[in-house]
Amino acid sequence: MGLPPTAFERRFGHPPGLVILFFAEMWERFSYYGMRGLLKLYMANYLFVTTREALQGCTKRMPPCALVGGDPHHVIFWDFIQGFVPTRPAEAASVLYGTYTAFVYLTPFVGGILADRVLGQRKTVVIGGVLMALGHFVMASESSFFLALLLLILGNGAFKPNISTQVGNLYAPGDPRRDGAFTIFYMGINLGAFLSNLVCGTLAAVYGWHYGFAAAGVGMLLGLGMYIAGGRYLAQDNLTRTHEAHVGVPASLTADEKRRIAALVILCALNVVFWAVYEQQGNTMQSWSDDQTAWPVVFGFPIPSTWFQSFNPLVIILAAPLLDVIWRWQNRRGTEPSTLTKMALGCILLGVSFVVMIVGARVVGDGRGSPFWPLACTLLLTIGELYLSPIGLSLVTKVAPARMVSMLMGMWLMSSFLGNLLSGAIGVLYTRWSKDAFFLLLTLLGVGVGFVMLAVRRPLRTAMQ
Repeated sequence: MGLPPTAFERRFGHPPGLVILFFAEMWERFSYYGMRGLLKLYMANYLFVTTREALQGCTKRMPPCALVGGDPHHVIFWDFIQGFVPTRPAEAASVLYGTYTAFVYLTPFVGGILADRVLGQRKTVVIGGVLMALGHFVMASESSFFLALLLLILGNGAFKPNISTQVGNLYAPGDPRRDGAFTIFYMGINLGAFLSNLVCGTLAAVYGWHYGFAAAGVGMLLGLGMYIAGGRYLAQDNLTRTHEAHVGVPASLTADEKRRIAALVILCALNVVFWAVYEQQGNTMQSWSDDQTAWPVVFGFPIPSTWFQSFNPLVIILAAPLLDVIWRWQNRRGTEPSTLTKMALGCILLGVSFVVMIVGARVVGDGRGSPFWPLACTLLLTIGELYLSPIGLSLVTKVAPARMVSMLMGMWLMSSFLGNLLSGAIGVLYTRWSKDAFFLLLTLLGVGVGFVMLAVRRPLRTAMQ
């Protein structure tokens, strides 16, 4: 199923197509996370209020910079949408943030079906990239804010599941390099996420919100250009292979395929809780970073709170190779945890990470505290992510029937859809409960789903074999 080995592959151990997909996804994630890091603060501090921060973090500066006037009713559809969200801008921003990030992970299911049955992965990826670039640039028009979000949601649905499945297509069935390839690919995702907030967040703080959003659009164009230019190094689409072989698609699933798909569905359901807790880092943890963290001033430049969003991907870039070494060492000793055990441990680590914030909330109170609290929490949270997310992506490509792999990758991402919806609803409690009670809730949710996953891992493993 994979491509024949090249000189590049013999030298570096992986096919050159992995490099193309690495950088294409890196720039696409640069655009997504650059926009996401600004999104909640933009809505709460600028778009949906009449006294606005012209630059991100205006009121956090010493002395604070000037505020500007504005009218949120100029945003098309706002008068309709505000009837469905809380009246307080911060709470409305939390719900809308969760809704947007949720739908970003719903549309990949449709994008996967479109690629598997009609267009193939390559054409669908290009369509998705174009739509996302348009969305970022439309964001420059405040009145078209919700149109921009719609374009980004549709574009991501076409792009996300089909770029990931192409990583698996580079390797033959049973190739032991596949898990390692997805770990490398995941580092590309997080390299883009790390750079995005340093670039987009700084531009928004120094020049204005729309410069940050425009930089995200440029990143998307770079990713799309990289993907198109390197197309000859990618494997054929599954749809193209089927057509060239003149092989008909079976009308129904076999009993074995049904078992494997059912196991993936159960895992997706458990992942919903993981993502609901995890996505607080861009929601309530960003609010903590903005409102209750005293970020340092370096050479007269106040560190923007949005730089906090770059710490998670930085930890991934540094920790992923280390974990790979640890897992290979455990494998040689016969002690490496199974895929499902790793995912359960990831959930437990996620929950435990918020114990740091429970302590931090009691120490800081209503004032501002050290960056240690959100950074230490994110360090632990990220290790938990590495035990679940890239492992899950690889698992889907190994377990899913080849003719349905993009659709089932979309289903896997759909767990993030439900998780992000739940994340937005949970985030409203951040302003209504005490902070330590809120972070205790996150701890119990993460640890709880981890133990449930441990309890069911054996029957799931049997179903997937």
